[in-house]
Amino acid sequence: MVPELPIEDSSAGFAAYVPSGRRAPVRCLGRTVLGNVAEGHGCLIRARCEAEQVTHPLARRVYDTCHLTGHFRLRSGQVSEEYFDKYLFEGQPDLLREVAEAMVAMLPECDVLAGMEMGGIPLATVMSQLTGLPTVFVRKHAKEYGTHKAAEGGPVNGRRVVLVEDVVTTGGALLASCAQLRSIGAQVETVVCAIDREQGGRENLAAEALQLRAALTRRDLEASLIA
Repeated sequence: MVPELPIEDSSAGFAAYVPSGRRAPVRCLGRTVLGNVAEGHGCLIRARCEAEQVTHPLARRVYDTCHLTGHFRLRSGQVSEEYFDKYLFEGQPDLLREVAEAMVAMLPECDVLAGMEMGGIPLATVMSQLTGLPTVFVRKHAKEYGTHKAAEGGPVNGRRVVLVEDVVTTGGALLASCAQLRSIGAQVETVVCAIDREQGGRENLAAEALQLRAALTRRDLEASLIA
């Protein structure tokens, strides 16, 4: 069976990440394309497709799963009648995989995935299974006992590491984790997330030489309601 793989919008076309070491067919919105897959963890196959046809259905599924109504006290202390519970899509196996596939399509060449505590961990785990890339799990604070690690798992020193997060708002936690990883020798240049809230995170990360690649944005979620 030809696998259905996610795509990434770009001026040159679209990209699907194929985790194998051979020439492989990819179905992109009903059309099959072929590409040479490099030895190792994979490479990008490019095909011209309409990104909106993939983005909007996924965005709508995420929105319908995570959008709640009621009375919710926010971190600021304010009360809202609406709430977006990001953990709900991560708790649904099919939807979690679909989002992870969209994120895999955005990976640059890298050696290690780094899942952020805690929402980035399930995404990084599924992405690791899809690509064969090893994963580490990044603590908000290094533990004060045992190995005293900030990143649990294999080595990152001298390796190209991609940070994996579920939702990016301002990027503060990502910046702190990036600094930790860089201090132990990791080469960190890219963050891949499920949802960019578009509240300054991209710009804050760029100021520290980090590129943000988002499977979905706030505008995608909003557009899906009228698509």
